[in-house]
Amino acid sequence: QEKLVESGGGLVQPGGSLKLSCATSGFNFDIYAMGWFRRAPGKASELVAAISSNADNSYYIDAVKGRFTITRDNDLNTLYLEMNDLRREDTALYSCAESQGPLYSLGQHSYGAWGQGTQVTVTP
Repeated sequence: QEKLVESGGGLVQPGGSLKLSCATSGFNFDIYAMGWFRRAPGKASELVAAISSNADNSYYIDAVKGRFTITRDNDLNTLYLEMNDLRREDTALYSCAESQGPLYSLGQHSYGAWGQGTQVTVTP
């Protein structure tokens, strides 16, 4: 059974930084692309960043380009999202998800197992 557990969220001031982790188990982490999604209050879930299974390719939405970095450690079966220069609009519940193949997809329906999420709140 796939298990994904996020951590690292919290309360931070604008301009601050956080690094999210997604510890996984129960599947062959190194052969699946992974993604980070977020859901802000009153808004639909959106894919924030994704990374291929071998980390050769990554994707970011325009709103986070240059501020967020997605990485993975296939030896530790862990996915990361480093977030810098955080803004109030980054406030959301962040969840990691396992894609259905080695290449990432931009469609939410292409992601199978999900974590419960970790809350990120950016406030003065």
